[in-house]
Amino acid sequence: MAAEPLAKTEAPPPDEKAASALPEPDTKGESDPASSSELEEGGPGEFDEKSLLRRLDARLLPAVGILYLLSFLDRSNVGNARIEGLAGDLGMTGNQYLTGLTLYFIGYVIFEIPCNIILKRTTPRFWLPTLTILWGIVATLLGVVHNLAGFFAARFFLGVTESGLFPGVVYYFSMWYKRRERQFRISLFFSAAALAGSFGGILAYGIGFMRGTVWQNGWHWIFILEGLATIVVAVAAYWFVYNYPDTAEFLTDKERKFIRDRLASDSDATHDESFTWGNVAKALKDPKCWLYGLSFHTMSLPLYTFSLFLPTIIAALGYKAAIAQLLTIPPYAFAFTTTLTVATLSERLHQRALFIIGSASFAIIGYIILLSNTDPVGRPGVSYVGTFFAAGGIYPATALALSWPAINVSGQTKRAVANAMQISIGNLGAVLGTQLYRAFDGPRYIVGHSFALSYLAGNVLVSSFLYFKLKKENESRAVITPEVEEVGDLVDWEGDDDPRWRFQY
Repeated sequence: MAAEPLAKTEAPPPDEKAASALPEPDTKGESDPASSSELEEGGPGEFDEKSLLRRLDARLLPAVGILYLLSFLDRSNVGNARIEGLAGDLGMTGNQYLTGLTLYFIGYVIFEIPCNIILKRTTPRFWLPTLTILWGIVATLLGVVHNLAGFFAARFFLGVTESGLFPGVVYYFSMWYKRRERQFRISLFFSAAALAGSFGGILAYGIGFMRGTVWQNGWHWIFILEGLATIVVAVAAYWFVYNYPDTAEFLTDKERKFIRDRLASDSDATHDESFTWGNVAKALKDPKCWLYGLSFHTMSLPLYTFSLFLPTIIAALGYKAAIAQLLTIPPYAFAFTTTLTVATLSERLHQRALFIIGSASFAIIGYIILLSNTDPVGRPGVSYVGTFFAAGGIYPATALALSWPAINVSGQTKRAVANAMQISIGNLGAVLGTQLYRAFDGPRYIVGHSFALSYLAGNVLVSSFLYFKLKKENESRAVITPEVEEVGDLVDWEGDDDPRWRFQY
């Protein structure tokens, strides 16, 4: 694989005064910032690049990871609530429950791109916590709905308010980390989804004992307590979510300069790019941006059908509701482990597509096990093992697929739109998936499991196609011109359309 490209420098928009206050670069001995291993930090102390990265990780990843954990918890806890009496209390049929799940993703898809445009025009510190407060309010209100219309409205607006978080954070990472560093951080961030599944099972089990308090069934308290927790954390997030390197309070001026220099030599994160609709159009016209979306589309159906229906699938094997809640925890814990393991290997070996293909194939084994067990109630252990394979493959494959636009699209606005496009296109698969696990299909759920398996096979094909397409395009560009090694002074950079840009596959 070709060495990593160097893209035009781009600066984040947030605070021009802070940027102008930075000290002028000391050109003596610092012409190659990537090779600078040490800098002074306010006197005799010194730090190297790895220690600075660890500091960035410690400041950035936990903050946005907690928000995503809450996001995934608030969207998927409806599955836990269902087996605690939600459908019966609201008089929902099986199809009406599925319609409520579908409405969430309709709201999500419609508002994905607008939310990322708002992020580009505001700041992460304002926009990400504000979104979290809004969906926390909606999630809490789900606990007090008393009819079908209220459930439908709450699910739709939950999708609207959650739509901006994931693509926003992916774009946010691109303003802090070099290209080769983003994929691992995105995978770490996405692993919070698996943790949310484990926490969701534990919380639902405990909250289930509140049945009889105010309401006969405990599903109300699942939504209310988890929604209120989201609001509390979101208010605190105004203080622990940072904007961009130029204004981050925990950095010194020399550290800010060092971060800007290392990004300038690698990506477009330090260029002062103003928002234009022309840059939005660049993403919409790029076939690769649509292919990145298709790569997630083929993962989103198995991802969301698994997270939304796992409690139902396990309960259908013959387990009581409380036990089914607990049994959802181990598959998610396994998924968290495989996501971190695959992300680490992918980072070290500089391969994405091959690990996506391998993980999707691992998940295919799980669905083959689920489909081949003709007596799920008589042999529940067999189907339960299948859920481990499914979870252990779905989550790492999804994490890697979601990192592709962040590392391959150059141009701040184009990348922000490409990230949003990927999630929007991807979640169309989730819209379909929410209609597949019908009550009368249990306990084997042949239709739902078959669709999930087919989509995973489709992901193998899409990822293979992208692998060869990106590789061939790199080879074609290598014939035209070599990669640039330092682009800080270039004024003719054309983003990822430039023949000097190399894609990572």
